[in-house]
Amino acid sequence: MSHSRIKMKGFIVALLSAIFLSNLFSNPVLARSGPGLEVPVTYFKLPNGLKVVLSPDKSAPIIGVGVYYNIGFRIEPRNRTGFAHLFEHMMFQGSENLGKMEFIQLVQKSGGILNGSTRFDFTNYFEVLPAHKLETALWAEADRMRGLKIDQSNLANQQGVVKNEVKVNVLNQPYGGFPWLDMPQYANTNWHNAHNFYGDLADLDSAKLEDVNSFFKTYYAPNNAALVVVGDFEVTDARKWIEQYFSGIPSATLPPRPDISEPVQTSEKRAVKEDKLANKPALAVAYKMPERNSPEWFAMGLIDQMLIQGQDSRLYQSIVQEKGYAGRMSGGINYLGNMFNYQGPMVWMSDLIYDAKTPPDAIIKEYDKAVDYMMNQVTQADINTALIKMRSNLYDQMASQFGIGKIDLLAVFALFDNDPNRINSLEKEFSKITPELIKKTAKEYLRSSNRTILIIDPKSSN
Repeated sequence: MSHSRIKMKGFIVALLSAIFLSNLFSNPVLARSGPGLEVPVTYFKLPNGLKVVLSPDKSAPIIGVGVYYNIGFRIEPRNRTGFAHLFEHMMFQGSENLGKMEFIQLVQKSGGILNGSTRFDFTNYFEVLPAHKLETALWAEADRMRGLKIDQSNLANQQGVVKNEVKVNVLNQPYGGFPWLDMPQYANTNWHNAHNFYGDLADLDSAKLEDVNSFFKTYYAPNNAALVVVGDFEVTDARKWIEQYFSGIPSATLPPRPDISEPVQTSEKRAVKEDKLANKPALAVAYKMPERNSPEWFAMGLIDQMLIQGQDSRLYQSIVQEKGYAGRMSGGINYLGNMFNYQGPMVWMSDLIYDAKTPPDAIIKEYDKAVDYMMNQVTQADINTALIKMRSNLYDQMASQFGIGKIDLLAVFALFDNDPNRINSLEKEFSKITPELIKKTAKEYLRSSNRTILIIDPKSSN
């Protein structure tokens, strides 16, 4: 969810696109010598606990800077739903040396782009700039990490902005919140995973300035963050500036992480949600995921490729191409990101809009057929095709958005795993998957008793 609405100037985007595309095929990130990726990684921690990842890439004269804070929707305060997202907006409202919106102006007037987003387990901020502006970007990020300067007027203004987002994107939109916002609330039982993380309007209204200050002091500390720099820079220069601007920021005493675990699901859940603005029914199916980084988790990554990713996938072939139940299907692991950038319970999900004459159980029958194939008939040839698709998607992500995709992987592997070098072992982990493991994983996690089915009912609008 990218919610800081930062407009990109057309000529800047065109320039950066031209630079990026002209260097795409010489990009060392995409070069393979041996079995997998070879992304350069320099990793260290400052005495205050800040995790730092440096990954030089000389293929284009640009740099990307990302700061990821280990705070997302899951652990925002009770009775303050949407607060993590609200706070993302507050980070653009001024710091010690940069007034309201001056951070944005600093980046854009330097020819760059920037944004921020709030996810399940982190809030991130990033900017892409010409290479000679690296020191400026590091100074600015350190300035707002050191402390915000916000007042009641700014808070009230951003409460209004976020409430308007909720109204525009969810409440007044057909299929608003379906299924990315809705499904976690139906599939999960732990409040941390099941509450409305976009924010109830009453909760957004009740946020106080002291809540903002307390939230900042608690979670926006260097020992709860990862800083990533990618692009055209010298490691010695970047390290010098990072130590200069970030070392003096004090660490914080972090609260114990709440229990965000989910109980094992033992029976299928079905729910119907009325949507007065929808003109056709819609259906989403979600299965609880294996634990992150487990062999079964990697197996689910390939199952995702085989069942829902691309027009050659089994579900697309059966539901769209053969039966004609829908014109399209969407799906994946973690609708608010990708299979790598979360930490906690997750679902593998897919969704479609279908004709009212089609019984939902006819669609579910096609899911059962596809799952049965995974449980009993999947072959090494299927896996080989899925590996090609996975590798292509991984490389696309790495090269996307002028390095932001690479920043994302390096940051979450540092933040969650304390090992950004994991980026270079992903292909190897996927290559270990066998048909036997796929079958075992499907039988354990794609059983009907581990799924939640959510149907959007548009009848009330007729």
